[in-house]
Amino acid sequence: MALEIGIVGLPNAGKTTIFNVLTRAGAEITAYATVSEKANVGMAAIEDERLDKVAELVKARKITPAAVRVVDVPGTGPALLGNLRQVDAILAVLDGWSGSGDPDGDLETLRLELLFADRDHVEKRLERVTKQAKSGDTTLRKEVDDLTALLAHLEAGNTLVDWSGELPRELEPLTSKPLIPLVNGPGGIDGKLELELAEMPEEEAAEFRDGPPALGEVTQKLAEALDLISFFTAGEKETRAWTLRRGQTALEAADSIHSDIARGFIRAEVIRWDALLECGSHAEAAKRGLMRLEGKTYVVEDGDVLNIRTSA
Repeated sequence: MALEIGIVGLPNAGKTTIFNVLTRAGAEITAYATVSEKANVGMAAIEDERLDKVAELVKARKITPAAVRVVDVPGTGPALLGNLRQVDAILAVLDGWSGSGDPDGDLETLRLELLFADRDHVEKRLERVTKQAKSGDTTLRKEVDDLTALLAHLEAGNTLVDWSGELPRELEPLTSKPLIPLVNGPGGIDGKLELELAEMPEEEAAEFRDGPPALGEVTQKLAEALDLISFFTAGEKETRAWTLRRGQTALEAADSIHSDIARGFIRAEVIRWDALLECGSHAEAAKRGLMRLEGKTYVVEDGDVLNIRTSA
């Protein structure tokens, strides 16, 4: 399952422009939004020059970069922000292009919006569980006590991150997710320019940029916030990049490819991407002893090329 990132921003900050830059989805950009509007959803490819080099070596007919699912909610407020409870991180787009823009102030406002949305969520769950607890269920009664204390904690201006107790699994708090600030304008990313450049051939677009494409900067921030690594699967039919959290295992890598592969996992052939390039082929890498056989608990490293043997 692809990682997910949610985009939030105050009106006219340019968040849907940034969404279109990342996904090239062509979502309609409007000045005002309503609760009835649906969130924009798209996929943002993560560019990785290592993938292209590995694909060229194995003469891959198809190259598939890793991707992030991007959700752009049409405004703030508890009902809209509730669409982001399952994302892995939140991208806060800040107005740096208008004359009245105050990125630091806007970031603080967005933090408060997320805090308010969490408080509203806890309050509504408390109402619901209180009714259910009338049945006498001791587990529900305990949750009522926990939620009551948690609500008091939030109303005192604290966040769920500061809560020392165990949170009910169903809450999926917003304020505990990594919040990545992104200034749209000078000192950050020029969303309008990047949107125009996205329509040009890459070589031509590069001539107009002062730095890397916006997507590269955003995905780098995301990788740092979530401590991500990339691994590769390489074959003539398809060579592909995948993301994992640092510290995850070969079995979890197999599961990210397909649950059937994880269930039938036997072992993984592992080689570093640069070692594979140096050797020129998997066969030569094996001959030189640079390809290892690893089990389910092997901790995958950034840049590993995996060939998972499976009984599936």
